[in-house]
Amino acid sequence: IGDTTMEMLKIMDINRETIISEILTNFPEAMPKFQELGMLGCALATAESLEQACAAHGVDPDEFIVELKAYLLAL
Repeated sequence: IGDTTMEMLKIMDINRETIISEILTNFPEAMPKFQELGMLGCALATAESLEQACAAHGVDPDEFIVELKAYLLAL
């Protein structure tokens, strides 16, 4: 499996339980998507799951995940 395929698989594997720091380690270019919702200003933000962060910021986690995946796949 090539690098591009592996990256796509990592993107598609992002779900509600994925920890934000894990996403940012694999995809530092995702930071703007989190910043625009204010998700990186919290002290514990990077240790939270996507679901926890979305709940704390009043964001629908499923919608955010769809948008995040589309953003990463378009890069």
